[in-house]
Amino acid sequence: MINFNYEFDYKLVDEELYSDWLSNVIISESKTEGELNYIFCDDYYLLKLNNKYLSHDTLTDIISFDYSIGNKLQGDIFISVERVQENASDFKVSFDDELKRVLIHGLLHLCGYKDKSEQDEIIMRQKEDEKMKMFHVKQN
Repeated sequence: MINFNYEFDYKLVDEELYSDWLSNVIISESKTEGELNYIFCDDYYLLKLNNKYLSHDTLTDIISFDYSIGNKLQGDIFISVERVQENASDFKVSFDDELKRVLIHGLLHLCGYKDKSEQDEIIMRQKEDEKMKMFHVKQN
């Protein structure tokens, strides 16, 4: 089950659309869906987590806590809406596209993809692009 939680004045429009997309991505990676929590927050909230759990004193757009067991994906994915807004501006993309990239980035980490080395980062970007193409707007 995919849950969306809000610790910031922001709310996804059409949570079901995002949830369906993320569920399809999980299936496409031959994984099963467990309890996944996306928590939308601000920079300060995420900075506190970054300091406390990762000993990093830097702003970031996402932190994933992986509780997966085998192929069953479980975890908490914290996203700073403020960072996503700023990154969208910096990268000259829409907020929605940057948000989708960050949502999928966290899920790909739970699937086992890394981004610490240059080669890992290339693979992560390719996977993000591939999975973003799976997002479809409902037709009336």
